[in-house]
Amino acid sequence: MSNPSNTTAPALNASQARLAALNRLKAKNKITQNANATAGPSSPSTRNGNANTGGHPYVHKAGNVPSTARNMVQQQNEKDENKAPLRRDPGLGKYFEYDLSKLHNSRGGFLTEEDKEGDRIKSVIELAREKEREKRMIREGEEPAIIFDRSPKCTECGTLEINHQFLKVFDITVCKGCEKKFPEKYSLLTKTECKEDYLLTDPELKDEDLLPHLLRPNPHASTYSNMMLFLRIQVEKVAWEKWGGEEGLDKEWLRREEFKKRKREEKFEQGLRDLRKRTRNNLYQRRQESEHTHQFEDSDEIIDDQGNRKVIQRCFGCGAEQEIEVL
Repeated sequence: MSNPSNTTAPALNASQARLAALNRLKAKNKITQNANATAGPSSPSTRNGNANTGGHPYVHKAGNVPSTARNMVQQQNEKDENKAPLRRDPGLGKYFEYDLSKLHNSRGGFLTEEDKEGDRIKSVIELAREKEREKRMIREGEEPAIIFDRSPKCTECGTLEINHQFLKVFDITVCKGCEKKFPEKYSLLTKTECKEDYLLTDPELKDEDLLPHLLRPNPHASTYSNMMLFLRIQVEKVAWEKWGGEEGLDKEWLRREEFKKRKREEKFEQGLRDLRKRTRNNLYQRRQESEHTHQFEDSDEIIDDQGNRKVIQRCFGCGAEQEIEVL
């Protein structure tokens, strides 16, 4: 019979060795907890901090562990805020940031069927100008409510239905009926008419404090500048103050017309002088260029020492002579 003390333990595989080590750690942990409970708070095991944690003494745990999931999310957000922004790679090249909310769809420069107006296709710039004009006309066409006691009245007939556009632009209270009834006072004049008929200058017409004006689209083409329309009664007031009344304006107009007439006559006379000078130059040049044609006739006959016979011919127009040898 063999001796049991000489027998050797069988070798453990990896899973068995891992299970044995785990059981050994559990036993040590249980012994340590029983010793701490018996010894009290002053025991060395309590002082080393294992009892406070309440976990396994051989397992390392982080110090600041959040108690709830909400605190963990808040702590993670604080960490993300404290992080510095990532440095951009310079190898990517330059780039531009665009605010897509402010971009306008220009259709890539192409025209669609919506842009057609009869046989003509309007460009994107013309459409934008038309929209801007419509918005301005809507703003100018807004009329306030009519209140019998406080609303302004027409200066001609006293009605409350006045033209609010004239009130906003020209500060004139007049209704549309009186505007058509008195065209000598409330008709609109263009910039050219103010300059030609009332002899006003561009700086005076551009001064809105002196002469307010109303803008309207040019009827000839939408790409032209807007028309500047002025109220006749205001234009006449400024012209009377400038030229000293209607008679002074008429005198200035006649003076300018005479000056223009004199300038036209001087220009015409200068043209005549230039024409006469060119005509004289042409005659002299033709005379210089014209050549005289000699008409010779025999005038005398000469026999030299050698016995040769020569005939002398003379031009009866200029008297030139030439000798002709007779063979």
